[in-house]
Amino acid sequence: MPRIDGPSRGEGLQAVAMAFLILEHLARHRGDAGVTELARALETTKSRIHRHLRTLLEAGYIVQVQDRYRIGHRLVTLGRAVAENFDLATMAREEMRTLRDRVGQTVVLSRAEPLGAVVLATLPGEDTIEISAKSGALMAPHCTAQGKLALAHAEPALRERVLLSRLDLRTPHTITDPDQLRAELERIREQGWATAAEESLVGVNALAAPIFEGGGGMVGAIALLGSIQFIRRDPAAEQIRQVQQAAARISARLGWALDSARG
Repeated sequence: MPRIDGPSRGEGLQAVAMAFLILEHLARHRGDAGVTELARALETTKSRIHRHLRTLLEAGYIVQVQDRYRIGHRLVTLGRAVAENFDLATMAREEMRTLRDRVGQTVVLSRAEPLGAVVLATLPGEDTIEISAKSGALMAPHCTAQGKLALAHAEPALRERVLLSRLDLRTPHTITDPDQLRAELERIREQGWATAAEESLVGVNALAAPIFEGGGGMVGAIALLGSIQFIRRDPAAEQIRQVQQAAARISARLGWALDSARG
């Protein structure tokens, strides 16, 4: 059998992993970066970063502007193709229906965004008076259950920018104090679910749990939405259990595993 010269299998995997880390860093920070910044962020040498940048440049996945690098057209095209095949609403439809049938309240699915959560789909509840959320609506990061979940799991720098920005007072129950909201977000991360009792709209509450992808990042949330009469400030244990289990099952379909996340 002929010998193939070149890097070992382990070295090849490390090279692929580093290339992905560079692309993730450029995509996550929504801007450009230099060799020194990338080397510092990824804890490696500038020569190694430069070698990978040249490869990504030649492949069209990044572009160079003077001594800075940013995401290129080929990666954008690839991202669109992936997005078309990654339809969270379609993947979660059955779990939304199961949750609605078990609890009776409106179920809302949202996608995590830097500035909150965007509603992807809503399944009406069984009450005579319907409380719903419009598809495409942006749920504020400081006064909605889905938005607070997204903020709780966001990059620390982004979270601090939101906390130090103007927090609109929607109702007398809206949290507008940065320190109070910061403590609330910490509690949300620890318990694994969030509520927003009358924080966005008087008389309305939501109970949401995060949806994670295989790498452990939060990509969305599934929530119950209804009157404060049926989703209390301190939700029933069974409601919390049902929402968290629905979120976990959707996350599992995305490749997320609790044990690997803890590791």
